Amino acid sequence: MSGERLPGLTRGELGQDARSLWDAIVGSGRGNVVGESGSLVGPFNAWLHAPEAGRALSELGAVLRFDTSLERRLTEVAIITVGAAWKAEFEWWAHARMAREHGVAEAVIEAIAAGEMPTFEREDEAIIHAVARQLVTTGRVEQGTYDRASALLGHQGMVELVSLCGYYCLISFILNTFEVALPPGVTGRWS
Repeated sequence: MSGERLPGLTRGELGQDARSLWDAIVGSGRGNVVGESGSLVGPFNAWLHAPEAGRALSELGAVLRFDTSLERRLTEVAIITVGAAWKAEFEWWAHARMAREHGVAEAVIEAIAAGEMPTFEREDEAIIHAVARQLVTTGRVEQGTYDRASALLGHQGMVELVSLCGYYCLISFILNTFEVALPPGVTGRWS
């Protein structure tokens, strides 16, 4: 993967800890995460360079994406809001597609990408977007937004949503710091 700051690692060159992490990531149901070069794509290659941290991040990510009280459509609204704020190309590429697949309107996705306030047809998406946007902008959630989100999600959902936003800030930092490449033939949204 040209242009990336970390060398792409293939399974055969890994020690036991990293090989175990590789197997867990590849077998996790995240889709095809092995790139053309034989190394993992997205944030996953970086995790192999620090397998203990990578294992914890992988497990946390799986919980936050697939095992919360949040509807997947709302999870994707939060993720693309965070990814767009940090202009994390790989995150945007992966999750804008998932947002579409889970029913987020194209106009909403495009407005988020442009940094504009979307016109939401669904109030729950507007609330999730407001929480995520305030978090990435100020690190806080205004009381009115908090009250609406808490009424929608409850205490558990609020903890899960804030954790999801923080996790995807971390993923954005990994992707941006290590200049993780998009798949061949894919053009970046902001680059």
